[in-house]
Amino acid sequence: MSYLKFDKTVMINLEESLRREILRTNRNGAYHCTTVVDCNTRKYHGLLVMPLPELDDDNHVLLSSLDETVIQHDAPFNLGLHKYAGNNYNPKGHKYIREFTCDTVPRTVYRVGGVVLAKEKVFSLYENRIMIKYTLEDAHSDTTLRFKPFLAFRNANSLAQENGSVNKLYQDVPNGIKTCMYKGYPDLYMQFNKKVKFVFEPYWYNGIEYLKEQERGYPYKEDLYVPGYFEVPIKKGETIIFSAGVGPVATNQLKKLFVQEAESRTPRTSFYNCLKNSAQQFYFRPKEEDAYLLAGYPWFKVRARDLFISLPGCTLSIDDPVRFEKIMHTAMPAIRNFMQTGKGDGVIREIEHPDVFLWAIWAIHQYARAMGIDKAQTLYADFVGEIITYFRDQKHPDMKLMENGLLFAEGRDKAITWMNSTINGKPVVARSGYIVEFNALWYNALKFYKELAGDKADESADVLISKMDTSFVETFLNGYNYLLDSVSGGYVDWSVRPNMIFAVAFPYSPLNRVQKRAVIDIVTKELVTPKGLRSLSPKSEGYRPNYVGTQNERDLAYHQGTAWPWLFGAYLESYLKIFGKGGISFVERMLISMEEEMSLHCIGTLAEIFDGNPPYTGRGAVSFAMNVAAILRVLEMLKKYNAE
Repeated sequence: MSYLKFDKTVMINLEESLRREILRTNRNGAYHCTTVVDCNTRKYHGLLVMPLPELDDDNHVLLSSLDETVIQHDAPFNLGLHKYAGNNYNPKGHKYIREFTCDTVPRTVYRVGGVVLAKEKVFSLYENRIMIKYTLEDAHSDTTLRFKPFLAFRNANSLAQENGSVNKLYQDVPNGIKTCMYKGYPDLYMQFNKKVKFVFEPYWYNGIEYLKEQERGYPYKEDLYVPGYFEVPIKKGETIIFSAGVGPVATNQLKKLFVQEAESRTPRTSFYNCLKNSAQQFYFRPKEEDAYLLAGYPWFKVRARDLFISLPGCTLSIDDPVRFEKIMHTAMPAIRNFMQTGKGDGVIREIEHPDVFLWAIWAIHQYARAMGIDKAQTLYADFVGEIITYFRDQKHPDMKLMENGLLFAEGRDKAITWMNSTINGKPVVARSGYIVEFNALWYNALKFYKELAGDKADESADVLISKMDTSFVETFLNGYNYLLDSVSGGYVDWSVRPNMIFAVAFPYSPLNRVQKRAVIDIVTKELVTPKGLRSLSPKSEGYRPNYVGTQNERDLAYHQGTAWPWLFGAYLESYLKIFGKGGISFVERMLISMEEEMSLHCIGTLAEIFDGNPPYTGRGAVSFAMNVAAILRVLEMLKKYNAE
């Protein structure tokens, strides 16, 4: 029985199938993403989407889709699906789908009369190439397959329109062709594992629509160029493999390459395996000696805060400490460079945000708990000490160490926390002054630094910790027994927000058990949803639970009531810390709704955000590293608690 299986009733119902997406990535940052019925609903969708650093910093859609047609007795049956004006779908190939499974590789089974055709897709791990395997499982007459490639050759943030600048030339290559629509782009090689006939029949398909872009208020109509079509006969039991990449492939090796790629994947046979596979999809290696984590797909790049928050869950929680070390080894020079020069990094974005360095220490703390303090000391003690000294010596331009031991950050005019949405350059949630999670991070960092450095620890750390034991509670704990989100002079933010949960979740906290329990209680009452913690309580002013509408409307809602699964991780960790084994059943129940997401939205992963009110619809990026990492860490914690 497949863990991820969808039958005919789901697949032919477009209201169900079009909201389910699939994602496959490689280490170069390239990806394949579409819906389970292969109908693109986003401008970011495509069979081959990849970064082209020689052009810009964005991804580019080269091959948008590939329409297959089954031909018997000269009668064509097109398996493709595109949306056009007036909510018209054509050629409606989804009606032939009998089932879709997604355990090892995405597999679609079509039935056209007596023809049963299986389609499987793999995305090459280290090469920008997609391979699609077609197996004719049953047929009672001579059968031919026709393949029509829809080309885009455009920035993933834009849309293509019919034009006279397209280069329609192509060259024959072994078992296929290569072509390039525009100067500056690489050649696209489309090849098969056997000899095929290519018919040059250039044509623009105009007015293809992308439903998700229409919903988001963006331009949503595109024209795609089809240079012609391939035809090849296929016999019952035979397998044909199509390859699309930016370099040639040895066509006689395609079957072997397909098998190797498929066998290297973690089968998505459980909740954990789905998240493990998803975590590995964020690994990014633009150069052989470097290693990063992308923040999410399809539009995010490497972001500093996301990288460090995601790092333990995406590596240590799936038993890959070597990957943790490689990524941290790549990131450490970037942080050191900023501390020394104030300059950003070419790959790791937003490294200037003041809490980034503290999240780096938190990630190293998790490494120490997993691999042992001695190993962490050898690898990271000097680095952690440098960050502590950096803040102690007042070096960060947006963060100051105050006399009471707390950190004071300036965020009135620019977004400096994870709540970073802006309108006209101004933060929607202007968090400034004493920010609760910054100081929870700082307290935890100081305590961990002492643990890591041992006798070599600077004595000033003890002084700061002693001050914060008093000042943290005096500053943030209010008369209603929850923590203020930020305090700046005479301004106090009374909004009930989830950032207070970190003062409970971190290994070291200035709160006592009673205070921690009070924080958990109010978070449970006002912020918990089945899909994560709300970014703002419904009882607080400005609550906007639905991430819908225009760009401005979505930006206003982004951190004003939407639910975030990565915060769920901190909440459930806090719950287990306070209630121990008595909290296991509660945490397991809460994870049920997370597991439901494996077969909703983007299959086998977690979306970026969810509406704060029922039905808690997934929104934003289709796959988000911080969310995946947080739930993996919770699963790891449960495993340890259950083993005790």
